[in-house]
Amino acid sequence: PYLVVEPACAEPGATVHVEGFNFEPNTEGPLNFIPPSEVKLKMGNIETDDEGHFALDAELPKRANEVVQHIRATTRARVGGPQISQTAKDTWDKIVETVFLALLATTFGTLLAIPLSFFAARNLMKDVRSPLSSIALNLLAIPLGIVLGAGVAAWVGGLSQMLTDQIFLVLLGVVLGPVVAYFTMRFGLPQEDENAKPNLQTRLARLLSLLVCILAALLTLFLLSSLLMTVGDSLAVRLGSFGFLGTFVSDVGDILNMLLVALTALAGAGFLSNLGGSLGKAYVRQLPVPVAKGLTILLAGLAGGVVFALIGSGIDWLYQLENPMDTIWIPGAVGAVIGILLGIRYSPRDTLPIGMVAYYIARTIFNALRSIEALIMVIVFVVWVGIGPFAGVLALSLHTIAALAKLYSEQVESILPGPLEAITATGANRLQTIVYAVIPQIIPPYISFTMYRWDINVRMSTIIGFAGGGGIGFLLIQNINLLNYRAASVQMIAIALVVASMDYLSSKMREYTV
Repeated sequence: PYLVVEPACAEPGATVHVEGFNFEPNTEGPLNFIPPSEVKLKMGNIETDDEGHFALDAELPKRANEVVQHIRATTRARVGGPQISQTAKDTWDKIVETVFLALLATTFGTLLAIPLSFFAARNLMKDVRSPLSSIALNLLAIPLGIVLGAGVAAWVGGLSQMLTDQIFLVLLGVVLGPVVAYFTMRFGLPQEDENAKPNLQTRLARLLSLLVCILAALLTLFLLSSLLMTVGDSLAVRLGSFGFLGTFVSDVGDILNMLLVALTALAGAGFLSNLGGSLGKAYVRQLPVPVAKGLTILLAGLAGGVVFALIGSGIDWLYQLENPMDTIWIPGAVGAVIGILLGIRYSPRDTLPIGMVAYYIARTIFNALRSIEALIMVIVFVVWVGIGPFAGVLALSLHTIAALAKLYSEQVESILPGPLEAITATGANRLQTIVYAVIPQIIPPYISFTMYRWDINVRMSTIIGFAGGGGIGFLLIQNINLLNYRAASVQMIAIALVVASMDYLSSKMREYTV
């Protein structure tokens, strides 16, 4: 087939006569103008006769360019039965990737939102009070615990990297690690009579076994993360059209590896903070009041200085002010003065409502995160980790944590107070109260909220792809930019079908959990 265009050279906007010869007889198709960008601009429709000939007058688009531009005629003829097009295959791959992206974000978001929601529940936090000395030691121990936990995670992560070259060692570690952790935990936390007091050697042995348990569990998780990334990358290449499953597995391993460092740092902060709080309460009870007063003033001033200096250093890092005097030393001095004044104002044995402070801080953070749309978050994560579903999972997970933590905390606030008071009256600690009085009342609504959030994440994941977050949205915006509206319409129909299906499935599942 060939075309004859008269005149061969014409100005943009001029009308040209186009004739085609030797095309497929009795077929139809578009007549397109092809500029250097290769974007098809439709000039009209053609229809061939019995001899495969057509003639058409068409107006050239106003696209002036010194480079030679072309006119292309395309005819379509049926050559066989219906077949799945490449557009349909790409749409299927991306729509399934979208569903798994939403599932992964919902899973990780839920796991983190559940414990955080207890800090935002007023009925659980209003009775939490502590002396100023205990609060000061808590605040001083948190940054130290974060550094210690991050250091332990980095060391164990480096150790796991030494084993990743040998797949046999990785598999052996994944299998044996939980076994070692289980038996060392059983030895470190035995079920025995509380009146029996073990000697010093036994207590040291149990403490060492608990340390081994933590390291074994952490090493197992790092090895599992590496194994998931290796297997996922391999499956993404080998599974062909089902390669999204490999990408999903690899993303799970990557997110697990990232979370391990953060969670270990938070665990270290929690452990040292709890230890510092207990130490603060102990010395207030045992030391004479004047000595306890002086020590409280000293610790409060030190804690205030450290907290304000850390806040200032965070601002300095974020805005790159590079002025330590104004962002670290002056705020630190102001914080120290405030801490000293608080130490002077309160008696060492006065208790402060630290629970309500944590409540308001948690609520403020959740509200701030929920006020930022996931579409904005994914732009930040794309800059950080690159374009793809991994950035989308991180953005949706962060938004899910803030949204679910608020819903979960409000559900905790509406539980019946009777079981809570009964468990507290038995002398149970804070953790036992939550496990036996709170959790049994909140399981059904938590399941309902989680499934509803998955439904929301499926809808949101179709949008964050516009900013490079992977999924069907990324493919849709590409086709829209390329003016490929046929493919874009297929993807829009797929989005509508999936969202409608997920909404129906979610509503049915919630009927059985309410």
